[in-house]
Amino acid sequence: MKILKIQALRGPNIWSIRRKKLIQMRLDLEETEQFPTNKIEGFKERIEAMFPSMIEHRCSEGCRGGFFMRVERGTWMGHVIEHIALEIQTLAGMETGFGRTRETKTPGIYNVVFSYTEENVGLFAAESAVAIAASLIAGTEYDVEADIQKMREIREQVRLGPSTGSIVEEAVSRDIPWIRLGKNSLVQLGYGVNQMRFQATITCKTSNIAVDIACNKEETKRLLQLASIPVATGGICVEEEDLQAIIDKIGYPIVIKPLDGNHGKGASINVNDYETAKAGLAYAKTYSKRVIVEKFITGYDFRVLIIDNKLVAAAKREPAHVTGDGKQSIQQLIDETNLDPKRGYGHENVLTQIDVDRDTEDLLEKYGYSLDTIPKSDEIVYLKSTANLSTGGTSVDVTDMIHPENIFLCERIARVIGLDVCGVDIMANNLTQPLKENGGCVLEVNAAPGFRMHLAPSEGLPRNVAAPVIDMLYPLGKPSRIPIIAVTGTNGKTTTTRLIAHIVKNNGYKVGFTTSDGIYVQNHMMEKGDTTGPISAEYILKDPTVEFAVLETARGGILRSGLGFSQCDIGIVTNIQEDHLGLNDIDTLDDLSRVKATVVRSIKKDGWAILNAEDEYCMKLGKDLTCNVAYFSLDEDAPIVKQLAKEGKTVAVYENGFITIKKGEWKIRVERATNVPLTLGGKAKFMIANVLAGTLAGYLYGFKIEDISISLQTFIPSAAQTPGRMNIFEFKKFKVLIDFAHNPSGYRGVEDYLNSVEATKKIGIIAGVGDRRDEDIRECALIAARMFDHIIIRQEKHLRGRTEEEINSLILEGINASGKNVTHEVITKEVEALKHAMNSAEDGSFITALSDVITNAIEIVQEYLDKENEEA
Repeated sequence: MKILKIQALRGPNIWSIRRKKLIQMRLDLEETEQFPTNKIEGFKERIEAMFPSMIEHRCSEGCRGGFFMRVERGTWMGHVIEHIALEIQTLAGMETGFGRTRETKTPGIYNVVFSYTEENVGLFAAESAVAIAASLIAGTEYDVEADIQKMREIREQVRLGPSTGSIVEEAVSRDIPWIRLGKNSLVQLGYGVNQMRFQATITCKTSNIAVDIACNKEETKRLLQLASIPVATGGICVEEEDLQAIIDKIGYPIVIKPLDGNHGKGASINVNDYETAKAGLAYAKTYSKRVIVEKFITGYDFRVLIIDNKLVAAAKREPAHVTGDGKQSIQQLIDETNLDPKRGYGHENVLTQIDVDRDTEDLLEKYGYSLDTIPKSDEIVYLKSTANLSTGGTSVDVTDMIHPENIFLCERIARVIGLDVCGVDIMANNLTQPLKENGGCVLEVNAAPGFRMHLAPSEGLPRNVAAPVIDMLYPLGKPSRIPIIAVTGTNGKTTTTRLIAHIVKNNGYKVGFTTSDGIYVQNHMMEKGDTTGPISAEYILKDPTVEFAVLETARGGILRSGLGFSQCDIGIVTNIQEDHLGLNDIDTLDDLSRVKATVVRSIKKDGWAILNAEDEYCMKLGKDLTCNVAYFSLDEDAPIVKQLAKEGKTVAVYENGFITIKKGEWKIRVERATNVPLTLGGKAKFMIANVLAGTLAGYLYGFKIEDISISLQTFIPSAAQTPGRMNIFEFKKFKVLIDFAHNPSGYRGVEDYLNSVEATKKIGIIAGVGDRRDEDIRECALIAARMFDHIIIRQEKHLRGRTEEEINSLILEGINASGKNVTHEVITKEVEALKHAMNSAEDGSFITALSDVITNAIEIVQEYLDKENEEA
């Protein structure tokens, strides 16, 4: 078996709209294709022994043990690998369950698709599953547990922490989209101008001054004392002399901790002699130059969480510990404690396993113990000096037991420090009495407090503390999304996208849009290139100035990684024609339809799909959609248009020279086509189709007809506004048209326009696209022969696996098949071909350059035109 390609899908995709996180692996089974599982001796027994938990895989049988039934009857190895990839992720603590395995048109080559929780883990699982399957086939040993542990480690490196993850989960439950900004815990909620950001539990609303205060324990203590809040007595020291002075003032026992520390790092607790104090000072100084020394307060360690100035949870924390039984050593008790199913690696479970480190050894040394010591029965041995859950501590929810005066005190502390998300650490015998009565005091105030102890306490009621964070960031009525119009199809995507963006901008929105020539925000090009994939879409959605997104969405990005957005308001399919067939398992127009359908299947339920009524594949798409559907057509009298009108559907049509919107029996004439510059005086039919789609999008979104009309009249096609889309340059003696047409449908659109053009000689500059099918290259050449008197054949910038001779041969076959006497010549370089055509053009000639390198062609023609104007 051989892995040909592995890719991660991160948005709605051709396999699933709802399941956005999928791994797609292209797998060549090679000789294994001849050996289904029932032909491999002992395979069923070996996989059952290695993965007994797979008994829960129901598979297509729909019952417990269904997958093993399939294995017994005989199934292909791609299917087995899909299930192994799912199971090893589950065993590593990442529950997944969706999978698909489909053979491609090439026998023995399969697409194996399965869901993942963490992308890097999913990619590892793909490779691991293939290796495990190979060992099962061969009957060799395989250390599955090592792979599972590796997956846990990868997860801990890349996953969002429990606090960040809980806020994201709460946002998702409220249909608020999110984007991870980089590899750390910085997250964007919402899109465009409606975005909010947070990192861990610090939000974009968190005061920087408040964080600085909370991180400065000395300043925190001073402010709390000024507000009459009980705090531990003590002071700050740098040298041993300072330490001695503070001890003389407050006495033993003491606590020593770094002034700028967090998570209990560098702390020494319950210090009772000067030698230990000096060692504690040195230890703390490895984390901070200045060290805080305080009176050690006895009692329980409580954490109180205040969000948006309201107390939402409280927990009693206890450091990691074991309880003696008089028989086992401390190490044996630790090992036994770590067997608790609630404990796991990192943050995978409610509790974290207890690891022995320096802190543990130091504490045991204080007791005069070692890991081999056998504690007495019921003796509690503490293994950490702090109660952090990340070091194996436990928590008990006490939210409902807090005295009202303590609630008032904690909410007041959050306001005194100024934190929107605030953790208050209290040492006291209990929180059921006011602190002033039981002698408790505030130890610290924390910015970015962890949520894990409240989300999943080891005892007591879990608290959804992420909910008040979302309530604060997105109060009732505040939107999180911005409107999204997505445009897909074979031809016309870019022009339609630009026209819609123009309509949107004219209606007062700050619009961001993506096209095949660049990313734009308010008509300012931000990035140049083909930007029609999910990364470019995300670029727009991350921009905090964008109020409305119009996104050209091409097939390549959908196949490569899915959509860059979870849902859109309006989705447009301009047409579905032969282009890029034979690539990435997209061999037919039905296959291509399935790709384009990803966009319209992602439209929200009350949104609109806009489909080409003259395209049979578009019409097929409309039958299965759950959203509203509208149509456009150049022919008002077409039977399908009449049928749609009877059904009361909304249809944009080209009617008696007008761009018109119909619904049932009534019509709204938006504008005469000849007044719309994009239609080239009403002569470019395919441009009229683009105008119909764009007009319908504006109308359905709710823009006024008169505003749409003005936008249609003011959208001027040009090299600046619509580069490579029917750009016409007028010289004194001849004209030059540059267009991006690169497939038969595009060529036919140009042919239709040229039929209305009067010229003494029509010259075409064409090239075959290397990654198109032979028949597509021939057909383009045949259409070129019909519309041109003379053809200049040039070379594409990228041959894409073919030779120039091979492509030119196919072009000549197409020209000859036309039966028309067309002259031709070969000029390899596009620059030279253009210059030759313009230098040798006769009076009244019309030159058409069908170019894949639009910028170069436009620059050359513009340079010639500028030179002619200068000489005039």
